[in-house]
Amino acid sequence: MAKKIKQIAIYGKGGIGKSTTTSNLSAALSVMGYKVMQFGCDPKSDSTNTLRNGKYIPTVLDTLREKSVVRTKDVVFEGFNGICCVEAGGPAPGVGCAGRGIITAVELFKQQRTFEELDVDCIIYDVLGDVVCGGFAMPIREGIAEHVFTVSSSDFMSIYASNNLFKGIKKYSNSGGALLGGVIANSINAGYAREIVDDFATRTQTKIVEYIPRSITVTQSELRGKTVIEAAPDSQQAQVYFSLAKKIAAHEKSETPVPLETKELQTWAATWSDKLLALETGMIPGGAAAGI
Repeated sequence: MAKKIKQIAIYGKGGIGKSTTTSNLSAALSVMGYKVMQFGCDPKSDSTNTLRNGKYIPTVLDTLREKSVVRTKDVVFEGFNGICCVEAGGPAPGVGCAGRGIITAVELFKQQRTFEELDVDCIIYDVLGDVVCGGFAMPIREGIAEHVFTVSSSDFMSIYASNNLFKGIKKYSNSGGALLGGVIANSINAGYAREIVDDFATRTQTKIVEYIPRSITVTQSELRGKTVIEAAPDSQQAQVYFSLAKKIAAHEKSETPVPLETKELQTWAATWSDKLLALETGMIPGGAAAGI
């Protein structure tokens, strides 16, 4: 019987720390003994940089443009602790669908039985989550990924992107699509930030998988072209990523979320704006607001 490969898609708004979270998750899982593939699906092709000392790798689409026949060894590169690194790539600027690289790469790997050949335990797709359509929706729509996680801060546009993702998951949930494992709350330092993401998770009937604080350790590590797991394995931030990795490794049952309708989301956001304004106007001597 073929080994069951755990396939996970991590979505998130651009700039929210999705690739940072994904790379540290991959690194932590590999240290825990799992054979991991990180599959970068953003046309910027920078998902796996911190797993390879800041170095870019040739993308699947770029390689296909150069060669008539592409093999696994042409597009899969070894990263930190044996992680298999892949970048799907994108079309030339202004031409074609940005998600085409995902579709092409997945089809190529299926034909060549790449996942079985490399004997991976876990594949993590790092997917841009601003727009859940076309190729970017493929891991959900086609059921390629079994579990979907979204990285979100307490910022409205990040939550808005997550809510859109939930709509996509719900749409494809009855036709074999991937389901939601939960929310990875990123850059959570202030008390109110945790309350906001907790409330959003409650209202959409999902859960927070892990709270990841903003940390200078992440910046220091990435300036060296490394993950926190590699550059600062004994740091407090590394322990947060290990905690996330353990939870995702143990995760088995995902659910269909209940996304908010646009007007509901706007009303919810306005309510939180009023709450934060109340906190701000209740400032303590010295000018600092409690909890902010």
